[in-house]
This record gives sequence, C-alpha cells and structure tokens, in this order.
Amino acid sequence: QVQLVESGGGSVQAGGSLRLSCAASTDRFTVFEDHMLAWFRQAPGREREGIAVISRQERANYGDSVAGRFTISRDNEKNVLYLEMTNLKPEDTAVYYCAANPNGYNCLLPNCYRYWGQGTQVTVSS
Repeated sequence: QVQLVESGGGSVQAGGSLRLSCAASTDRFTVFEDHMLAWFRQAPGREREGIAVISRQERANYGDSVAGRFTISRDNEKNVLYLEMTNLKPEDTAVYYCAANPNGYNCLLPNCYRYWGQGTQVTVSS
C-alpha cells in the first residue's frame, strides 16, 4: 500500500514558478523506489491529464503542454516525488495529483496508476 500527500500548490502570476511535492508513505511490504510515479492535473470541466512520469530508473517523460517548462524528479531516500514548474501560464491552472503504480513504464494515462493523492490546487493569474 502507498499513501500519497501533495503539497506546494498555491496562487502565482503568469511567468512565475512553483514546486510541488508528493510525500509517500508505504507499508513494510512496499518499496517506494520500485514504483512508476507521475503527475496529473485536472481543470474544471476537463479530463484528468497526465503531464509527467518518471520511471524506477529515473527516466522522465512529459506531456506536450508542459515539456520544457516542468521537471519531474524523485528522491527515493526520502520517498518524495517533485514537480518543478516554471514559466507558468493561466492554462496551467488546475488541481494537481501525484500517482504511483508498482508496475509499468512511461505511462501518462490515469488507468495505469493504482495509488493517488488528494490533489493540490495551482492557480495562475494573468
């Protein structure tokens, strides 16, 4: 079992930066570093969108809407996933979720993930 808690959301002006964190708690049978990890976001009235994924080997991949602006990383010692967001735009406004799955590679689809955080709001004003 994995429990995920996001933090770091907030309000920022366009062009600004934010860093999201996702702290993971695992039971004694679960190893955080064995999991594929990802960030998703969901704006009102829109489907949940996969924006960044990082593999067990720390290979990262990004959705087209954030490539070049966002960076995903993980700290397996601290059981934390990060999302560094720069050059934020109003269209980045959404609830951001972290997700984890014990299997898989390079997947940006919600049904690839078993565990989800509760989400953190990011609002970008123009």
